[in-house]
Amino acid sequence: MVQLHKVHGSQNHFFLLDQTELATELTDPELVTLAQQMTNPQTGILNGADGLLVVNRSEHSNVLGQMRVINADGSEASMCGNGLRTVARYLADKHHLDDFRVETLTADLQVSRQPDLAKDVPAFSVEISPVRFNQAALPFDNLGVSQLIDTPVSAFIPGLTFSAIAVPNPHLISFVPEEELTNGDIGTLGTMLNSPNDYFPDGVNVNFAHILGPNQLFVRTFERGVGFTNACGTGMSATSLAFVLTHPELAAAEQPITVYNPGGMVKTIVHHHTDRDWIDLIGNATETHVIEVNEEALHQANVTATNTTITETGETVAYQNFVANLPQMAAVSVKE
Repeated sequence: MVQLHKVHGSQNHFFLLDQTELATELTDPELVTLAQQMTNPQTGILNGADGLLVVNRSEHSNVLGQMRVINADGSEASMCGNGLRTVARYLADKHHLDDFRVETLTADLQVSRQPDLAKDVPAFSVEISPVRFNQAALPFDNLGVSQLIDTPVSAFIPGLTFSAIAVPNPHLISFVPEEELTNGDIGTLGTMLNSPNDYFPDGVNVNFAHILGPNQLFVRTFERGVGFTNACGTGMSATSLAFVLTHPELAAAEQPITVYNPGGMVKTIVHHHTDRDWIDLIGNATETHVIEVNEEALHQANVTATNTTITETGETVAYQNFVANLPQMAAVSVKE
């Protein structure tokens, strides 16, 4: 028997698989099939998830492990900030370390344990980088500009302005009135830009942000490969950087920004330099369940309630209590 872990960052839910504990690692096609089976609420367990986090050995020097992110639709994400926090916690607990680097698809990123957000709500900080603004990095086309920063795009939604930032996942960001979070525009735009379109050939994550006050945001994300999600770590990070760049009277680099989301709250710190930008993303790393299953069931993509033993950790209640005690100003109601 081997163990899987059900985890979440800001209620962005994942199954975590440590391949270094397996007798035989899964092939890439097996990982895709397993992710699609387990994350589907109808075919998987525990109401599914947003994706599968895969922990591998890393061949990079001064790196503790590698993280891969397989989305619910089987695509692979360049990075996942919420997922990285949970992988950081898993590796920290396993190796008894609190500060180290993790290999991701595009970069080796610094992670560190932080003070708990509340009782039994562990927290980690993860580096979000590299940051790119150029057209080729996202990529985008047919918008008439080489960078998109606080720019009106009538083909998207008239009356709104948009910024495009890769962190390295591509993100489209708009700062909107509160009512824009709930009127359906974000879903319509997200669906359009993640279907074949003339503007973002590889698709793009769409973030609508409502400014709550100085250094405070509410962010809602339509995520590429997932759809609406409780939170997107790279989305909240990219939006924080856009906040600093486009609203300097309300946000500043090197200062904590509080970012609320449908799944809870994180803190970000934007580092904006002439030669490099990056963001520290600080938030919960919660483990809700430990799942024991025969390794063969992983290779066969057949992880079900009948062939697993599932143990709750008790951390769900602690996180729910944390969210329940967030300030009322964060209670922006959103419905899919």
